[in-house]
Amino acid sequence: MWGRETASRHGPRPSLDLGRIVEAAIGIADSEGLEGVRMSSVANRVGMATMSLYRYVGSKDELLTVMVDAAIPEPPPVDGRPWRGYLTAWTRANRDMLLERPWLLGVTNRTPPAGPRMLRWLDRALAALDDTGLSFAERINIATALTGYASSQAHLTHSMISAAEAAAADGSIGGLADYGDILGQVLDPADYPDLTAAVRANAFGANEEWIDDADFTFGLDLLLDGIEALIARRR
Repeated sequence: MWGRETASRHGPRPSLDLGRIVEAAIGIADSEGLEGVRMSSVANRVGMATMSLYRYVGSKDELLTVMVDAAIPEPPPVDGRPWRGYLTAWTRANRDMLLERPWLLGVTNRTPPAGPRMLRWLDRALAALDDTGLSFAERINIATALTGYASSQAHLTHSMISAAEAAAADGSIGGLADYGDILGQVLDPADYPDLTAAVRANAFGANEEWIDDADFTFGLDLLLDGIEALIARRR
């Protein structure tokens, strides 16, 4: 990923490069999901023996690490924006790339960022907070929290889409309104007084469009308000 070799190569000159292998693996993940990415399937797509792949990448886990870095876009430029405006755009872009390539959700949480592109995302988030008076450790924690929020929102969106598609296919529970109806049938008001009250107030039905951008913005504003309060305390 970084264009460095840890040891000299011996033997015949490689017929491929890592970039072509990673491109093939990403193509498989985009069309078949992460479960379709196997060393054998990647080797078949690039027209080589499976064992030959190990001249370029040491294991499937290493391949997945390089795939993630190659598949994500560049982070938004800071361009002098205030920290709140930039981190709003940064977190939204983080979520959007996970919506565009759902298979990334199965890989990005396995290890800390290791590739050049992923580390640029972290670097830009730190840079946006330069003038806030926060320590580097605090800024890293902020970036981690916002990354986790983007990931959880992408997970939720994909889950809701999958549930809606399943409901359309078999007539089962199809959305939050139906979910609320089910809860209304099983909840004991004595044991779940506030949740029962929420169901009766149609709190789930009111949020039927759960994947709507307003829900994402609501949660993000809560996090950003907390960051703003932290900055104020430090000052």
